[in-house]
Amino acid sequence: MKRHGLTLLKGERKITFYNRNGEPIAYTEDGETIYLFTGEPVAYFHDDAAYGFNGNHLGWFEDGWIRDLHGQCVFYTEDASGSGPVKPVKHVKPVKSVKHVKPVKSVRQVKFVKSVKSLSWSNLSGRQFFK
Repeated sequence: MKRHGLTLLKGERKITFYNRNGEPIAYTEDGETIYLFTGEPVAYFHDDAAYGFNGNHLGWFEDGWIRDLHGQCVFYTEDASGSGPVKPVKHVKPVKSVKHVKPVKSVRQVKFVKSVKSLSWSNLSGRQFFK
């Protein structure tokens, strides 16, 4: 199955998202819900877009990169490819805390038009992206 620019086969749906410093910030185990390592659910994917549970369109997931609404890179995955900034060395993943209950999803904003892909990092490369 191809989803979010990555091929996700049964059993291969676990993805870690690293920030501009190589720190693991978030992960998904089902290819849909994004959790912080504290167990807090912070966003989800709908098609190739990332949304907050409040319905705000946060950015795009394509070719292993999560980009903000301006096309700048926020996070990368181990499989990130194509245009983007230099990927830093990855830090060790922390232990995952117990997952919190997912909030109810609010009505989604209409997707913004995709910006041109940037080769630079977003200033939102961290938890603040999900706010």
